Amino acid sequence: MNNIAFIGAGNMNSAIITGLVNTGYAPSNIMVSNPSPEKRKNLAQQLNILETDDNLAAAEFADIIVLGVKPYLIAQVCQQISQTMDISNKCFISVAAGCSISTIEKALVKPSAVIRTMPNTPSQVGLGVSGLYASEHANQYQIDMAEQIMSSVGITKWLNNEAEIDHIIAVSGSAPAYFFLFMEAMEKQAKALGFTEQESRQLVQQTAIGAATMVCESPLAISQLRENVTSKGGTTQAALTTFIDGGLEQLVAKAMTSAIDRAKEMAQDNNE
Repeated sequence: MNNIAFIGAGNMNSAIITGLVNTGYAPSNIMVSNPSPEKRKNLAQQLNILETDDNLAAAEFADIIVLGVKPYLIAQVCQQISQTMDISNKCFISVAAGCSISTIEKALVKPSAVIRTMPNTPSQVGLGVSGLYASEHANQYQIDMAEQIMSSVGITKWLNNEAEIDHIIAVSGSAPAYFFLFMEAMEKQAKALGFTEQESRQLVQQTAIGAATMVCESPLAISQLRENVTSKGGTTQAALTTFIDGGLEQLVAKAMTSAIDRAKEMAQDNNE
């Protein structure tokens, strides 16, 4: 097994490490680096992986380096690694939004394999979606390793070009929050209708789980599933008509476009 170093012990790196170990990757081949001890030591204790407070020690250990720090720190981390050791056979995988491959390559200076991936937060429960795009310097073995790493926390989608990373952000990366917002609004209204806080949460979350499970298990189009529960002149149709008349479809499109625009702005800021 390749040695994998995770720079940063935040939620996403922690989720990926947990997914790897749970799917059989040897903990002795995984090292996490983080300046504050609490997160990395907790991971080491829970999963029996290696830990250090030294990014360079972690990078030296690894064949594959997963960059899970804030986007504005990635260039600094990459420069330190590149200036200290031979990186010609190392592969860098970034899970940071708004940090392009060119920015990482510029910080590394030397030609290196770089793969961008954009996972979403359900990766923390093994139900994530990750979009991936590889630089021209990444070989097939490194691409396969990136696939193995990210598929440990959900499904993967290889993209045709790097610009599609922004699209995957709008469709999957930011999208859990869209559903949370909708569920939050339903929960508030359930409380207004007289249900307790616990009852409201339970009713909304179970309905969401049920609807998502039906989509997963049915070969029917989502639009057909919607039509199947919408009786003409019934309560569901009354509710859906209110959403449609309120411009829900247009609002969703506008929101997703806003996410893409913001991703482009972040990339431009990080490239400057």
